[in-house]
Amino acid sequence: MATIETDDGVRLYVEETGSGEPILFVHEFAGDHRSWEPQVRYFSRTHRCVTYSARGYPPSDVPADPGAYSQARAVADAVAVLAALDIERAHVVGLSMGGFTALHLVLRDPALVASAVVAGAGYGAQPERQEAFRAECEATAAAFETEGSEAVAKRYSVGPARVQFQNKNPRGWVEFGAALGEHSALGAALTMRGVQAARPSLYDLTGELAAIETPVLIMAGDEDEGCLEPDLMLKRTIPTAGLTILPRTGHTANLEEPDVFNAAVDRFLAAVDRGSWDRRDPRSLSASTTGMK
Repeated sequence: MATIETDDGVRLYVEETGSGEPILFVHEFAGDHRSWEPQVRYFSRTHRCVTYSARGYPPSDVPADPGAYSQARAVADAVAVLAALDIERAHVVGLSMGGFTALHLVLRDPALVASAVVAGAGYGAQPERQEAFRAECEATAAAFETEGSEAVAKRYSVGPARVQFQNKNPRGWVEFGAALGEHSALGAALTMRGVQAARPSLYDLTGELAAIETPVLIMAGDEDEGCLEPDLMLKRTIPTAGLTILPRTGHTANLEEPDVFNAAVDRFLAAVDRGSWDRRDPRSLSASTTGMK
């Protein structure tokens, strides 16, 4: 356990477990450093696992300035964690908000990223859904401010892509909701406005995405409706991307289906390590069904 300081003076809480090649885990909006427990228990046998709580998520600092929260700042914080731990290059695994951070880290500092797992990322990315997504973000932020985290967690944890977790693992789902209820209401509101609602659409970044050389694994639950179409776009755009769909699974995939999630990530990391995760063969992009004409 440690606390590192970013270039703007915000302290971030960090935990390290295990040794070997580093894996940096970046949590979702409704999570924190604790959200990766099933992955840390699995991968720390062979890797140096690093988890941290984003700014706005105690025990990390909760800046009161709305300007301290953005997608760019979230990426800079991930870079700060790696730098403070003297990690020159890491595999990066992110879920949802953390998946966006992982992808933007690849775009900003590809030399830092050995590979990236981008799980459950895509909410609000589609141009026709951006306005509604931002309105929902504002409503959620206002609810945190007026009702508090504990009250919001009771509704947020039964969203359409969370009920799968509740049905499969009631105890784990209760633990997830209880942890969300402990979050800083101020930090949650500012994160929702500054990071979630204000981040750029992935559809505006297709030129940059198409130039990615870093190995990327995109993951989504097949009942995580907000991610499916954007993730297909990412698969088709990023030449080094693979796509894994988890059946009968919602948004909290790493907790809902930890064994399936871990196995998919493990296979991906093994392929990257042995140098067999290549760019997509351009012959597979033909409009022909059989290749006969």
